Amino acid sequence: MPVRVVNVKAAGLCLLLLLSAGLANAASVNACSDVSAANPTLSSDCLEWIEDFPAPDVEQIEADSYSLDTYSFWKVGPDAIPTFDAPGGNVIGEIAAGYNYVSALDLSVEGWLQIQGGAWVERNGAEYAEASHFRGVLLNDGLETPFAWVLDTTGIYTSEYPGGEPSEATGRVPLRSELVNIYAEGTDFEGLTWYLIGPGQWIHQHFVSMVKPVARPEGVSGHWVAIDLFEQTLVAYDDDTPIYGTLISSGVEAWSTNEGLFTIWARLPMDGMSGATGAPEAYALQSIPWVQYFDDSISLHGTYWHDLFGYRHSHGCVNMTISDAKWVYDWMGEQASDDADMYVYVYSSGAFGVAGS
Repeated sequence: MPVRVVNVKAAGLCLLLLLSAGLANAASVNACSDVSAANPTLSSDCLEWIEDFPAPDVEQIEADSYSLDTYSFWKVGPDAIPTFDAPGGNVIGEIAAGYNYVSALDLSVEGWLQIQGGAWVERNGAEYAEASHFRGVLLNDGLETPFAWVLDTTGIYTSEYPGGEPSEATGRVPLRSELVNIYAEGTDFEGLTWYLIGPGQWIHQHFVSMVKPVARPEGVSGHWVAIDLFEQTLVAYDDDTPIYGTLISSGVEAWSTNEGLFTIWARLPMDGMSGATGAPEAYALQSIPWVQYFDDSISLHGTYWHDLFGYRHSHGCVNMTISDAKWVYDWMGEQASDDADMYVYVYSSGAFGVAGS
């Protein structure tokens, strides 16, 4: 068995350097705190901090390659479609009208799909759905410095000051899913919130999902997750230490995800979901991976039918990408292995539709 030889003196020096860097970073967190719409000029300390710390100190998690490479998901409908006992065979049922996705087991017969359960459907009534490859990140600095994901800026430049028009002079067009540091927060003259993401580069709060720490609820310990409905983010904690963060999609207004403290009562590596059969909002989804139920039928789960993470887009469940759902499933599983409660804390760090939101 090979033995790793460590230079103790060098290791000690590296540790001191890392500690020094951490202290320097902590000391720099407020270097841009005096920046505002009325005072948009950046101090030398602020500019130096931005230059020394250009990107969040995070590490992207591994992809759930097995699930992404193994499963094949297809949208069918929205009209009702028949199911067959074999390609070109007898009709044995139908998939009711609605928002429906199936998991294909066999793609080898031209013009046909064999779906979960064994029935066949005609391929011309189905559309391939590529699952999102977005992944959350491990938080190396425990949220020492705020950061965010860019949602959608429709290809526009950042502004030179809070409330300013997009300006080519800033030299920056933020991209969807880009990670950005939040160096300062300011409000424009209408009271709306803006974030400084680079030297003279401001972006409106609506265009990002910020990862925010939250206090551990009383009685909660070990591994737990916090879901911020305002920012549409999830953060995993080990006691008080933030370990991981990602984007989610919670319930839309008609099916809002409930706030509160919940415990996970059932965990399934895969499950199907359906609802509102016969109604205009009917849905049926096969082979949903990494499901953890916490509020009656509401769950954390992997999602392959959309890539709108960072926006509310569900019937109440907490949608995550397949890779993110796998990470959270495994993380909470460590808590389950100790026969301890697995907590999900749902809250909102802001109010929708108000100034500053």
